[in-house]
Amino acid sequence: MKRKYAVVDLETTGGIPKRDKITEIAIIIFDGEKIIDEYQSLINPERSIPPNITRITGITNEMVEDAPKFYEVAKQVVEITEGTIFVAHNVRFDYQFLREEFSNLGFTFTRRNLCTVKLSRKVFPGLDSYALGSLIRYFKIEVENRHRAYDDAWATTILLQKIFEKQNTKKAVNSLITETIKLTKLPPALTMDDIENLPEKCGVYYFSNKYNDVIYVGKSINIQKRVRQHFSKQTRKADKLLTQVAKIAFEITGSELLSLLKESHDIKNIQPPINKAQKTRWYKYAIIVDEDKSGYYKYKVVKADSAESPLSYYGSRKAAQQHIQQIGDSFQLCHKINGIDKSNQACFNFGVGKCMGACIGEEFPISYNERFKESQLLVNRLFDENFIVMEEGRSQDERAIFLVEEGHYKGHGFINLMDAQYGIEELKECIKYEPLNPEADLILRNYIWSNPKVDLTYF
Repeated sequence: MKRKYAVVDLETTGGIPKRDKITEIAIIIFDGEKIIDEYQSLINPERSIPPNITRITGITNEMVEDAPKFYEVAKQVVEITEGTIFVAHNVRFDYQFLREEFSNLGFTFTRRNLCTVKLSRKVFPGLDSYALGSLIRYFKIEVENRHRAYDDAWATTILLQKIFEKQNTKKAVNSLITETIKLTKLPPALTMDDIENLPEKCGVYYFSNKYNDVIYVGKSINIQKRVRQHFSKQTRKADKLLTQVAKIAFEITGSELLSLLKESHDIKNIQPPINKAQKTRWYKYAIIVDEDKSGYYKYKVVKADSAESPLSYYGSRKAAQQHIQQIGDSFQLCHKINGIDKSNQACFNFGVGKCMGACIGEEFPISYNERFKESQLLVNRLFDENFIVMEEGRSQDERAIFLVEEGHYKGHGFINLMDAQYGIEELKECIKYEPLNPEADLILRNYIWSNPKVDLTYF
């Protein structure tokens, strides 16, 4: 579907949306190539226009005395901008004024929006000024009445067209818009200031409803950017967030690994209702210890949600079975008893001397089970060595450290950069120890696999 742009310009009684009012509005609908519709009207602001504003715009109190009030044109504004991208030069100004006017009517006005100031800086770098007047002069755009809504909207439309023409293909235009577009679909309780005050740093964020209940937990290396993305999507989850979120809190971690661990921990503890995908375990399968009718211990793959005393978690049944097979080969456990070999008689490994015959009763349960118990240490031990992971902290002078010992993730802490050269025992004093958590083990393992340059110190 071809994109449509609603190029908007407003004249107002001042620069503060919560105090000042709109005196004129112009909207030009542009399809990327030509103007296909337009709307303009003076607006009765229901208050006097300051003399200094009249000097700039030429709009007097007498001109707006018989003009429609905003509520009388609101429906037309909604209808003509429906399904469009809201465009303005310094879009935040015009968009916030319209949102405030609609808010006073009990309506939430939300449109994806695009700023021609930002686009111009990106497409035409190096100009002395990106004010609309300067760009009008630079591109020799002919306008009759500067600082009147229609003329400024028309000039902005011509500027947008020149920006598009600078791209070589329609695909390049779409890519430019996608990169630059700023979606300001926001929950009614939030403002753009709430979003723009979020840090562009790594951490965990929390969406709460009007009752202060946490309804969603997320993590990102750029909290502000990720929050913006949540509200820009057209999904059921985005719709829930738009209608329910009233407050955003966050915790800066500095370390991406810590944000992954903390997000997982908090989702499991808080059980936020919108974290539906993560309310169940990320790893769908688990290995447990079972016993067959002859008294031989065996490993069994089960769904993680129903597992009692799981030894380890896996992303797929195949991964769990492969691990069982590896453990069986290492400890000469019978693949038939463990459900890997489906033979009716002796397992294949018995024939090649890798099984001691438990599958046909040649090895008794007492000796087999002793060896099985030894193998459990390997199943329930994700890491073979002890080590410290060191990552960026919450500031330049801090490092986050993570302890792996006895095969498992033990906990994390923070240390001053100057103290990061201390020995292992001193570093371990900074650790906040946590209960054994197989999921934390797997998050840490996957993070190390995905980041081969991660700083590991073995001991």
